[in-house]
Amino acid sequence: MNMKAYRITGTVPLGSVSQKFTQDVVASNIDEAQHKVLSTLGGRHKVNRRQISIESTEEINPNQSSAPKVIHQFRDDIEPVSEEE
Repeated sequence: MNMKAYRITGTVPLGSVSQKFTQDVVASNIDEAQHKVLSTLGGRHKVNRRQISIESTEEINPNQSSAPKVIHQFRDDIEPVSEEE
């Protein structure tokens, strides 16, 4: 299965305010990536899927992400960052 990294941004209602969010996920397509975010945020914050507003979904280079799941999935493809100067 060809997995890709996606960055999803949007808003989720938390009480009387709406909180902006950005999440990086690993999925095989855009629909699966959005499903993962809706599932995660809905379960974590006890909100319905239709209350979560996804503003953008874009495929990203795994090197641009600091999310542990993305780094783990693409660990063989990501160049190690050397801390030597």
